[in-house]
Amino acid sequence: MALNRDDKSPLFSPGVAGTLRLIVYLALACVLMVLDHRGGWLANVRYGLSIIVEPVYRIAGLPSQGFQAATVAFADRQRLTEANQRLREDLLLANAKLNRMASVAEQNQRLKELLDTQHSLSLNVQLARLIGVDLGAFRHRITLNVGARDQVKPGQVVIDARGVMGQIIEVMPTTSVAMLITDPNHAIPVTIERTGLRTVAYGSRGGDMLTLPNIPVSADVQAGDKLVTSGLGGRFPTGFPVGTIRDVGQTASGTFLSANAMPAADLDRSEDVLLLHDLAEPAGPPELAPNAGPPADMAPDPNAPPSTPVPNPTLPKVTAPTASGAPARASTSATGSTP
Repeated sequence: MALNRDDKSPLFSPGVAGTLRLIVYLALACVLMVLDHRGGWLANVRYGLSIIVEPVYRIAGLPSQGFQAATVAFADRQRLTEANQRLREDLLLANAKLNRMASVAEQNQRLKELLDTQHSLSLNVQLARLIGVDLGAFRHRITLNVGARDQVKPGQVVIDARGVMGQIIEVMPTTSVAMLITDPNHAIPVTIERTGLRTVAYGSRGGDMLTLPNIPVSADVQAGDKLVTSGLGGRFPTGFPVGTIRDVGQTASGTFLSANAMPAADLDRSEDVLLLHDLAEPAGPPELAPNAGPPADMAPDPNAPPSTPVPNPTLPKVTAPTASGAPARASTSATGSTP
């Protein structure tokens, strides 16, 4: 705002009187400062005036204090945000490690059960890892990480620590495909462990059950009965757990009993499986044994000439007993040979 030239202070008036008053005032201020410095006469005055001036100082310093407080609060908030984000990341990482450790512990437990199964049964087995799953309404199959390069062959039985899982049906160079026992196209001969009844367990479209549709009506079958492999057919070795009967009922025609069974193997949870190398005897009659005979050096030569026949030795003649009752005497063909 422009200063009003007419509103002039008498202390700074351009005249000589104004100058003299300014000089007098400055001299008086210097004298007061010297006297205060020497004798401290104005200490009480300053003490009293400080009570009045202090609120002014505080009010004057409020903007600076507010700005400083705002700066500190912003910095603290930024540090807290960064610390919170770092703690969240550490928490997620810790949870991931914890879950990983739990998964590794569970995997180690399954491997331990597999090794215990191998040692207890003294089986020649091969460890394989599951790398693919094909579970649908018409296909229940798994893919393993071993193939022809690992000496895997079609027909090998796949088991886990709890029971039979299926069998190998397709072998590639580095992988193989196994059909699970719950596949609708799969059948396995079983025996009811409690009664010894032999029957066949088929897969189902549900994927988690086995069906036994051809049980005689007079058979003794109960819920909870254990199913084991019977060994018939020569594919699955005898005595491996297959499942447990869950329910039994009569078929619609009334000629058979039908049962549903839960598989013993963890078909939907196992990640490591065993392939049996000790297969049972193949189905059907055994192959014919090769022709046996004497060694080649002892066999007769078909090109050799026929040998001369050897005459039979002459047997002594036996005479008939005489009428006088003398004992019969053997006579030779040579005449005159008297005793």
